[in-house]
Amino acid sequence: MLERFRRDLTMAEAARAPGGARVDHLAVADMIEPGSRVLDVGCGDGELLRLLELRGIDGRGIELSREGVNDSVAKGLAVVQGDADTDLVNYPDDGFDYVVLSQTLQATREPRVVLEHMLRIGRHAVVSFPNFGHWRIRLQILFDGRMPTTANLPETWYDTPNIHFCTIKDFRDLCDVVGAKMEKAVALNPWGSPLRFNAPWWFWNMFGEQGVFLLSRR
Repeated sequence: MLERFRRDLTMAEAARAPGGARVDHLAVADMIEPGSRVLDVGCGDGELLRLLELRGIDGRGIELSREGVNDSVAKGLAVVQGDADTDLVNYPDDGFDYVVLSQTLQATREPRVVLEHMLRIGRHAVVSFPNFGHWRIRLQILFDGRMPTTANLPETWYDTPNIHFCTIKDFRDLCDVVGAKMEKAVALNPWGSPLRFNAPWWFWNMFGEQGVFLLSRR
């Protein structure tokens, strides 16, 4: 049975739109007003920043890996090397309209502190992350008894940069802890389509492969 579940992790689960953009990036971009100033934390190769630029958004990035910084700069993007866990403290209050953390929360050492800094630096924070409560992950643990791998979490446990896995329910609890107001939220299925907006949270937690949240300070 486990092998059947693994075979189901097809190219569709890479969740890319017809134009090639990651669907979580599209969901993030849809939550940001044109003309805004944005800081993308953990921006990787600048794919999201490039998408925001095409939408008339003024983006800046911070990325830990030298390869990611080089790729971003080669695209003409304003990206510097830095660590979300240690360098966000150097950014001023209200320096940006939005601060984005896309598929990076689970790789930070102190997710709560990082989120608090995001809400301090920007008037809004947008966070996307893989949902560790998805039913495929639960079944892999149940039947195989090992840490799962999926299209969004492809690395083995000893190679993964992810150190703080969370579920959609866990992230909601974190928002309460840091006093964040949830303005918009969407859960994406393995094919990148949003789940029903009015579905209960347990349904999102079970069937949403990714969560994307727009937050602000209360």
